[in-house]
Amino acid sequence: MVTNVNVGQLLPKKWGIQIPFNYGQSEELITPKYDQFYEDLTLDSRLDAAETEVDKDKIKKQSEDYTKRQSINLIGVRKNRTGDAKPRFYDVENVTLNYSYNKVEHRDFEIENSVSKTVRVGANYAHNFNPVTIQPFKKNDSLFTGKYWKILKDFNLNLLPSSFTINTDLNRQFNRQKFRDADLSGGSNIEIEELFRRNYTFDFQYTVNYNLTESLQFNFTASNNNIVRNYFQDNIINGEQDPTLDVWDGFLDFGDPNRQMQNLGLTYQLPINKIPTFSFVNATYQYTGNFQWQKGSDLYGSLELDGETYDLGNTIQNANTHNINTSLDMNKLYKYIGLVKKPIRRVRTRTTGPPTSKSSAKDKKQPKVKSQSTTKLLNAGIDILTSVKRVQFNYSENNGTYLPGYTQTPGFLGTLKPTFGYTFGSQADIRSLAARNGWLTLYQDFNQQFTSTNTKQLDVSASLEPVKDLKIDIVGNRTYYKNFTENYRVDVNNDNQYVGLTPNTFGNFNISTLLIKTAFSKSDETVSDAFNDFRSNRLIIARRLATQNGADVNDLDDDGYPKGFGKNSQNVLLPAFLAAYTGTDANKVNTSAFRDVPIPNWDLKYSGFMKMAWFKKRFKRFSLTHGYRSTYTINQFQTNLDYNEVDFSQPYDDQPDDTKDQSGNYKNERLFSNINLTEMFSPLVRIDMEMKNSVKILAEIKKDRLLSLSFDNNLMTEIIGNEFILGLGYRIKDLRIRSNLAGPQKRIVSDLNMKADISIRDNKTIIRYLDLENNQVTSGQTIWGLKYSADYAFSKNLTGIFYFDYSFSEYAISTAFPLTTIRSGFTIRYNFGN
Repeated sequence: MVTNVNVGQLLPKKWGIQIPFNYGQSEELITPKYDQFYEDLTLDSRLDAAETEVDKDKIKKQSEDYTKRQSINLIGVRKNRTGDAKPRFYDVENVTLNYSYNKVEHRDFEIENSVSKTVRVGANYAHNFNPVTIQPFKKNDSLFTGKYWKILKDFNLNLLPSSFTINTDLNRQFNRQKFRDADLSGGSNIEIEELFRRNYTFDFQYTVNYNLTESLQFNFTASNNNIVRNYFQDNIINGEQDPTLDVWDGFLDFGDPNRQMQNLGLTYQLPINKIPTFSFVNATYQYTGNFQWQKGSDLYGSLELDGETYDLGNTIQNANTHNINTSLDMNKLYKYIGLVKKPIRRVRTRTTGPPTSKSSAKDKKQPKVKSQSTTKLLNAGIDILTSVKRVQFNYSENNGTYLPGYTQTPGFLGTLKPTFGYTFGSQADIRSLAARNGWLTLYQDFNQQFTSTNTKQLDVSASLEPVKDLKIDIVGNRTYYKNFTENYRVDVNNDNQYVGLTPNTFGNFNISTLLIKTAFSKSDETVSDAFNDFRSNRLIIARRLATQNGADVNDLDDDGYPKGFGKNSQNVLLPAFLAAYTGTDANKVNTSAFRDVPIPNWDLKYSGFMKMAWFKKRFKRFSLTHGYRSTYTINQFQTNLDYNEVDFSQPYDDQPDDTKDQSGNYKNERLFSNINLTEMFSPLVRIDMEMKNSVKILAEIKKDRLLSLSFDNNLMTEIIGNEFILGLGYRIKDLRIRSNLAGPQKRIVSDLNMKADISIRDNKTIIRYLDLENNQVTSGQTIWGLKYSADYAFSKNLTGIFYFDYSFSEYAISTAFPLTTIRSGFTIRYNFGN
């Protein structure tokens, strides 16, 4: 039985009371034919054999499966606004109440009695404030009347927040279950204890949205999750539960904090575009700061060791995000500085009589032609100067810290500890402050690590159009990720001072770069010009590093390298590798592993051929496309925990052994697993055309390579790929086919579209050894492909498709066999839409 009633409709309408009432109740009784204990006997026969009514009732209840459900819900109880009264923040109409009660009673053969109760009570408050805006300089008679004063003239301030909400939710789940006693032979029973399970929580959240100005908005949200544990005997947490307490006992006990979160969001539209000189700049700054406190385990809240009691504490963490999005509308800038094209005026002149001579008419026209030519030349120069149409800068930075062992507990509405800045996302190191105030655990063997993360990402893009129909998109990006971990605990041997142990940093790095200088140099399994440069660059880099660090350049090892900077040192290999494959002079290349400025890549498309008479006569469209992407990636870097600083004022032979590795090179402060250089011409060139006779031709050449240098074995892996694609398409218009699908004695008229693609893809993987004249092809294949398809629309919704795919692979190594794949068939596609 389910009943839904809006009780508020029984009250006067002018009251505006809304009380949605829902009541439901159901009972289910299943009586089996056979007894559940003696499964070979019917239930009726066993009931007839019972000696007393008590035994008969016990046998019957033991076999029955009985469930009773009851629910009472009052969701969305509130008072609606009536009349034209101005909304106030204290109005009762801002409050909404919710109540839900569910009870389930159950018994069966195994369960003697089970009762589950769920109660959920909530109250929500929400109010939207009308803005109260102050604009002191908006009037025209203000002092700031010039256009350069617009940034002050538009100054505004809103005195009230936009909205304020409060949500509360009290949730209680109660379950009591008693299994039937186990019957043993001889009439003795094993009594099973009644089980209790309680889950009581209280959630509280409030949110403030505030548009401080038209350009500055922020919001703040704080939420608490409390656990209520008032059902233990003698208030001993995790002890024995009191069986006499029901779900309603201590109902208004809000419990203790379990998790607390705070989040601050800020968006600011920078007013720089209100200055006429910078009207072409649109910039937005966004900040997000959050804080979280998490209660620690009760088991470690009072850890006893050697007669001392330690509190291992809770955990706190915070994070922040900075986003700056800037776009430059260069057309506005060009217009502001007057860099615009001049119109070419064409003036028609009328003559009242015949010219006196041909020479005089020519003299009159000459200045006009010269003037038009000058204007066209000037406009062409302006097109080049104003080729940049749009520039976009996007920068984001994400930071976060995680601090375990924090012993403090926040308040009901939130907290400003350990510092005001930390609770709003500040990344200042607060460990020393927390230690001085006694907010960290005193357990000397505490092994949870402090963690700090940092991610920086920069994306740059620009659109250029140096001449009409030539569009160039330039993109560049840089990503840097770092994770710092450290054990931070008390040292009992150092006057209980907190010390940091085993600091470790790891991360990855990626940046766009340029490898086009070596893209077309000779590189195969026999010889590689760039790899030979890599080998020879090592000595140049080693000498540079020795000079920069003040080491003796003339103190050489057996290979002729300065001691400590051998040919296999990471500090030598990395810049030598980058110099060789980027085509940079080894004497000038940056010896650091990281780069600050991304080198832009590009996409290019030219469609101006259709302006030429020869192309316009023969083609419907004709375009040329080119694209280039290249990246430099450090897959992982990490701190060398075995690193010791070197005193370069001392000779190499006098250096401590712990400053050198097994090869005799100075240890590196950072360790790199491997670095990658990738390059893709996607495409190198693509010609897309459609002729007047509906023949479509697509010709494309792609080229790519991957260069991976492993510092574990000093091997370089080079993967080279080349691909050639030729696509053909043709449409036969209004092809007539006699078919019953069109009806008796009728024909289907539709276009037959045919496409064919021929492709050749050649991949080859080569491993190159730095110290051996040995290059090995480890994998690779040549793939020949042919794809053909034809489709014909028999009706608006029915289409038939024929396809044929052929692929042949010939592998570069002898251990793999050639592979041929052929797929062909028909597809019938029916669209059930309109």
